[in-house]
Parts: sequence; structure tokens; C-alpha cells
Amino acid sequence: MRIGIGFDAHRLAEERELILGGTRIPFDRGLLGHSDADVLTHAVCDALLGAAALGDLGKRFPDSDPQYRGISSLKLASQVVQMLLEHDHQIGNIDATIIAEKPKLSGYIPEMIGNLAGALQINRSQISVKATTTEGMGFTGGQGIAAWATALLIPRSEYDLDLE
Repeated sequence: MRIGIGFDAHRLAEERELILGGTRIPFDRGLLGHSDADVLTHAVCDALLGAAALGDLGKRFPDSDPQYRGISSLKLASQVVQMLLEHDHQIGNIDATIIAEKPKLSGYIPEMIGNLAGALQINRSQISVKATTTEGMGFTGGQGIAAWATALLIPRSEYDLDLE
């Protein structure tokens, strides 16, 4: 088995949509970035890529490449799954935490889990998403949003054996 950790953070900015886990969340600001700046999906992808020793999002999808400008991070996640399959890895589970003072996210988490499960071609039960605050302290206390994720990968040959 292989374990990876992912982290991402983006600054909040006006005139941007707030997208987390592929879910559009009504808010007066969104996250600033080259793609849709979905910190949750970015952290998940980095955890998966790290577990497979395949680098990170910046290496695989550089912000200097115009084809990734404004791209949905869920599309990037789908491409990450293909990379994992090419290297004979199956996702065991993902655990992620979003750190944001506002907006309140608990009502959106089921949709985020569904979006991630679809993009990653796994069952919803394999994904945990939580949200917390820093009680007004620091960057995530109002200037931006961050996310941490861990991922467990199982070699596909072992995963297939477990299912029999």
C-alpha cells in the first residue's frame, strides 16, 4: 500500500466563482488561480500523485500551459486517475479537510463527495470530506481557503485479489 499527502491554498478574490470539490458555492468571492482554483480537488490530486510517486499538479499540469487556464479541477482529477491506472494503482480511500472561515460548507459536502467520486471512478464511501475553521486566525481566517488530503493507494493486483 502507498500513502500520499496533499495540500493546497488559494487567496479569495472578487469576481471569481467559489468552487470546492467541483461544487459551485454561493459566496461574494472565489478562489484565485490559473484553473478553477478548487483547493479541495487540488489537494486530493496531489495526495494521489504523491502516493504514486508521480510528482504533483504543478509538474503534471503546469500553470504556464494555456490549455489548463480555467479548466475544471475535476477534469484534472480524471486525468490523474488514468495516470494511476497506467501505473497499476487503485484508490483505497481519501480523507480530506477544507480549512475556511466562511462560507459554511457542511451542506455542500455530500455534493463534493459525489463529484469527487465520479471524477475518480470510486465509490462515495471511499471519500471523506470535512470542513473546519481556524477561528478567525491566519490566512484561512478570511484571506483564503486551504485543504489537506491523504490518499491510500493499493496495487491493482492486490486489490483484485481482495475482491475474490
